[in-house]
Amino acid sequence: MFKTTSKIMLVDDEKDFVEMLSLRLKENEENVIAAYNGQECLDTLEKIQVDVIILDVKMPGMDGIETLKQIKKRHPLVEVILLTGHGTIQSAVEGMKLGAFDFLLKPADFKELTEKLTKAKERRKEQMERIQKAEAAILLRQSKI
Repeated sequence: MFKTTSKIMLVDDEKDFVEMLSLRLKENEENVIAAYNGQECLDTLEKIQVDVIILDVKMPGMDGIETLKQIKKRHPLVEVILLTGHGTIQSAVEGMKLGAFDFLLKPADFKELTEKLTKAKERRKEQMERIQKAEAAILLRQSKI
């Protein structure tokens, strides 16, 4: 099956975790960008288009939920998968109500992560295609007027 390249941002304050997971995702032919806190994530999003963000819920400073709110406010089409520990499942549920695609418990199973990542990328691609069709329909309608 043909695999499309997309950009994935991994946001977590645990640098060793980010580096290890980035390597595994790159081995899986993913294009990965790392950020180590919520503000760095938001700053990077202003410069680089990202398709899916894997976002830790519990981080110092701006936590994952506040970061998610800002992402969805500024970049509503970016899909977000939340990473959470057992103690913060409630936060993950709150995050999904705020627009997160899904959540994973830490330590995340790599196979489960890649499955959710694939589904998130597909959802984003489908949404982008629907928007392009709608824009084309608008242009076609305007050309007939």
